[in-house]
Amino acid sequence: MQTVENQKFSGERALFHASEMIIKDTIFEDGESPLKESSNIELAGCMFKWKYPLWYCKNIVAKDCKWFDMARAGVWYTENISLENAMIEAPKNFRRCKELTLKNVNFFDAQETLWNCDGVTLESVAAKGDYFAMNSSNMKICDLKLDGNYSFDGCKDIEIRNAALLSKDAFWNSENITVYDSFISGEYLGWNAKNLTLINCTIESLQGMCYIDNLVMKNCKLINTTLAFEYSSVDVQITGKVDSVLNPTSGSIKADKIGTLILQKDLIDISKTKVICDVIEETKDEPF
Repeated sequence: MQTVENQKFSGERALFHASEMIIKDTIFEDGESPLKESSNIELAGCMFKWKYPLWYCKNIVAKDCKWFDMARAGVWYTENISLENAMIEAPKNFRRCKELTLKNVNFFDAQETLWNCDGVTLESVAAKGDYFAMNSSNMKICDLKLDGNYSFDGCKDIEIRNAALLSKDAFWNSENITVYDSFISGEYLGWNAKNLTLINCTIESLQGMCYIDNLVMKNCKLINTTLAFEYSSVDVQITGKVDSVLNPTSGSIKADKIGTLILQKDLIDISKTKVICDVIEETKDEPF
């Protein structure tokens, strides 16, 4: 393989259609699409400072690389790419990629990042920005720290472990999501989802877990969580107290304590939901 080291490139398509190359400690300055349509490339210690550096690429390995603010929309339509120990300032990275692995990656502006990707592995990733991972599928995620609303909208077939998500409207319109051993804080969690499973999780949410087809919760804590489960089919086991429950459509709810249980007979068939709880502080037929 050809080796390029300690170089500086500028101008559009500086290494267009490159193949079988090792690129070390190199700077890609102004000039769009420097590595467009490249394949079988190893990058180490490189810096990207302008737009669209890796589009339509295949078989890319990048270690210890940096994407600066203007390296926007950095990796699109690329297949089989792995990043390790990366710092990414630029938004809108990773769009319509396949077989993507990110390990120890920090996204400083993760707006509209990881959209429409398939076959994604995330390990020890930190991200700040809204609309993270929209419409992506087949994801395995471990040790994700995310600060950003509207995450995982429309996603399918995702497993998440040991995550901390500060995210309003997370998992909307999603399907087949399982979250283990994680913390989630955000209003309106999981609306319009199908097959959402939460195991050993701690959750804070206003009107969370509503309009869900098949919500499963096992050994979860609900802290400051109100008006939960509206129009959801549920199989939930809650450790401790849930502040209020509103109009689940079917299934079972098991909790140590419910602050307010609201069931409106004119809106739901209350016989379809079994509530197992030693202490229900208040039962109402109106939510407000």
